[in-house]
Amino acid sequence: MKIQLDKERAKIMIEKIQLYIQEEFGESIGDLRAGFLLDFFINELGPSIYNQGINDAQAFIQDKLIDLEGSLCLEEN
Repeated sequence: MKIQLDKERAKIMIEKIQLYIQEEFGESIGDLRAGFLLDFFINELGPSIYNQGINDAQAFIQDKLIDLEGSLCLEEN
């Protein structure tokens, strides 16, 4: 599955990359270079970040299901 950003979100991310490069390195880069960096980050880092988010969500839901199971069980006397 390829991660795809909509045009507006990609534009915002490109602007953020440009701002970061300017603030951290004192250099300006154009939309094309910032877009290439964004594509690199999405292709190389995106899947790992996405998978970590899925794993975290699964663990969270599993914990809630265990709590729910304990709340629903009646104690025997």
